[in-house]
Amino acid sequence: MRHYLGTAFFARLAEEGMPVAVVLLALARTGDARLGALVLTAWMAPHIAAAPLAGALAERVRRPVLFHAAALGGLAVAVLTLALLTGRAPVAVVLAVALLGGGCGPVVSGGLSSLVASLARPGRERDRAYARDSTVYNAASVAGPALAASTATVAGPGAAVAGLGCSAALAALLAAFLPAGRGTPTGSAPGAPGAQVVRRRSLGAALVAGLVAVYGVRELRAVTAATCVGFLGMGGLTTTAVLLSAERGRPGDGGLLMTAFAVGALVGSLAVDRLWPRVPAGRLVGATLLGTGVALAAAALVPSPLVCAALFGAAGLCDGPLLTATLRIRADHAPAGVRTQVFTLGAGLKISAAACGAALTGLAAQAPPALLLLAAAATQFVGAALHHFLRRAPRGEIVAASQPTGSGTG
Repeated sequence: MRHYLGTAFFARLAEEGMPVAVVLLALARTGDARLGALVLTAWMAPHIAAAPLAGALAERVRRPVLFHAAALGGLAVAVLTLALLTGRAPVAVVLAVALLGGGCGPVVSGGLSSLVASLARPGRERDRAYARDSTVYNAASVAGPALAASTATVAGPGAAVAGLGCSAALAALLAAFLPAGRGTPTGSAPGAPGAQVVRRRSLGAALVAGLVAVYGVRELRAVTAATCVGFLGMGGLTTTAVLLSAERGRPGDGGLLMTAFAVGALVGSLAVDRLWPRVPAGRLVGATLLGTGVALAAAALVPSPLVCAALFGAAGLCDGPLLTATLRIRADHAPAGVRTQVFTLGAGLKISAAACGAALTGLAAQAPPALLLLAAAATQFVGAALHHFLRRAPRGEIVAASQPTGSGTG
């Protein structure tokens, strides 16, 4: 797991640092940040389309670890190419590179986490492994932007993007040497339950099987729907934080609020690992969504900058365990043979929801920032209610969804 966590950290460090580094690079070379926004859009756009394909391909290969290493290598090449071409080559060429690199994104955002089930035994060991995986996510979300910004200040934005590319390359190298798993293998591993079924399917049928699992398995459907609704509000949180701070006469505090949120998420994921490892994942999802909503709603109403920052930290404190619970549910309930697809699809849908939320926040930017923050809080409440409702679906749906895969784990 230490080897895996190092791989995941360096991969996610590159992914999390890209938004800051690319915008700074475009601004430095062209004097216009719009190119950076276009590159980021091209980077994020393929996630939802590539997620099921990446998951299906990972399940079909004999050594999923090597598939992940190759995808991370493609990510590294794309980032390094963007460091060289952004602001220098034709925009169409730069966007094409960003699209190709973004197509590798689902491996970072969801695919890597699917490997944890093959590296940790079911039960307490796996629960702690996913808590640590969540911690790596949150640590990268803090360190990635900070590293990109500081490197851009000291050595220039080009060096910042190139450094992120080197981080992705290191992740690819580490992934190639990940040890053989000892927990429940993924459905694609030789001899794994359901592996022969997966290999006999066509690629199209495999893609459909992943979608059927996410929709047909009650727990997966509930957590996917709930987190997508929640991320619809979270996608515009950065913009909302900046607008809220500017309206209150402290325009520089937007970054402070989001840093408080990220640090809170890191602490929250660590707390799940150390203090509440045995809390049922399903109960954790509803509680953390409600907690995030309450904290954000309170932050919209308090005038004090310090109290507002503390409440953003409290919102992050709830958001960190939500990721841990989501990963645990995907691992426990994904049918064998489509586990990687479940992870990549779930991550792709969440990223798409966040992108929609960011776009909606941009369209509503003239509204009072406190109202925007209350709307983000409302999505957390709706997500919690949706999760509660969808978990009450008949149990028969689980069996029906699991049968095509050959064996179910949930």
